[in-house]
Amino acid sequence: MAYNKLTPELAEELKGIVGADQVLLGEDINEDYSRDEMPLYGKHMPEAVVFVQSTEEVSAIMKLASANKLPVTVRGSGTGLVGGCVPIHGGIILCTSKMNKILEYDMNNLAVHIQPGVLLQTLAADALTHGLMYPPDPGEKTGTVGGNVSTNAGGMRAVKYGTTRDYVLAMTVVLPSGEIVKIGRTVCKTSSGYSLLHLMIGSEGTLGIITELTMKLIPAPKMDMSFIVPYADVATAIAAVPKVKLAGLDPQSIEFMERDIVDSSAAYTGEQAFPPVVNGMEAGAYILVTCVGDSPEILEQKMFGLAEVAEETGAYDVLVVDSSTQKEKVWAARSAFLTAIEADTKLMDEMDVVVPVERIADFLNYVHEVGDEHGMRIRSFGHAGDGNLHIYVCSNEMEKDEFLEKNKLVMDKCYEKCAEFGGQVSGEHAIGHAKKEYLRESVGETCYGLMGAIKKVFDPDGILNPGKVCHDI
Repeated sequence: MAYNKLTPELAEELKGIVGADQVLLGEDINEDYSRDEMPLYGKHMPEAVVFVQSTEEVSAIMKLASANKLPVTVRGSGTGLVGGCVPIHGGIILCTSKMNKILEYDMNNLAVHIQPGVLLQTLAADALTHGLMYPPDPGEKTGTVGGNVSTNAGGMRAVKYGTTRDYVLAMTVVLPSGEIVKIGRTVCKTSSGYSLLHLMIGSEGTLGIITELTMKLIPAPKMDMSFIVPYADVATAIAAVPKVKLAGLDPQSIEFMERDIVDSSAAYTGEQAFPPVVNGMEAGAYILVTCVGDSPEILEQKMFGLAEVAEETGAYDVLVVDSSTQKEKVWAARSAFLTAIEADTKLMDEMDVVVPVERIADFLNYVHEVGDEHGMRIRSFGHAGDGNLHIYVCSNEMEKDEFLEKNKLVMDKCYEKCAEFGGQVSGEHAIGHAKKEYLRESVGETCYGLMGAIKKVFDPDGILNPGKVCHDI
């Protein structure tokens, strides 16, 4: 598919829409706009970066792009890990980072109306000042809510509250043609035709550009408590997870982490939040459980319930994380896992597969075996409660060409095993352009073709985030 180049005349038209100071061209474009947080997937410079601040500006830009067949890639904070916001065909990056206003709270309907560039951490903190909670909790707190919606981000609290999809009530969308549509309503249920709202969620900016969002909120829990439960190894730790879920604790999150990544995080942060030795025994893996309640008595009951499960499943102890200082250390350590890996790794790739919970240990064992076979170091952590694993294939010794060759062998085998176990290619990081072929193999040609046909209906000229998810060029 051939796209046109941005001419000086078209660049001037862009400046006329948003203002000259909101358009970057040529050498003024920072290299950061050529990639996301996983540079292995390539760097592609755009011809222009345009900062938008209203639905009307987005509409005018898309009308210009549509009339001139210019590719447009939407970008928020650029924190993705699959090349989703990378402009692989050049053209315009339409950046929503300045559309960052929390517009209005609807306290009667427990909802908030926002622009897509609002940061996750900003919305989460602001909602709490109203006695409310925005439940989705992806690890990258500096990502935008619009980006979270576009990838259906999950996070640590998904085991109790669900993913981002479960909190989107309505949105304003600019279609590739420039037409503005409003999708969804501030209501709790609907049986009103095909759900265009849920089709847009997780579409990674390939079907339309989200310019406003109405998000569901819930009353904030009155208190919470976290518990570190150390085990001898990952298999034993993961085997405990179904029992934790069945014990009536209703946990807000159940995270798992291997000792290797815990040690890396401690070295990076300078804080040993997870004890390496518990009751004289070396911990090989941990689960981190968080429970919420309306009183200390309720949390105490949940603590005793978790202690019973821990004893039954061979845990070394249940360590209570109850002070604000302890909580800060533990969650800072958990948040630093990816950063710690990046800090001591020269070359890396990642997969965020999701598998049935009872297959987590089997899958991890298989990945480590494949990694050893090809000389790759495997680092892993993830959401034990919902089977979503973050697995990183790393090397500090190989040159890039060798790494890419062996990495593909590892990825091919692991995604094949994921499918064999009844899993999915991505639990929350999405597809972008990096995981397209694995998506195709996973869903089959018929379903992949149906996805492509949907893209064609919304974007017949293929100008919006081209080459991503299911769009073949």
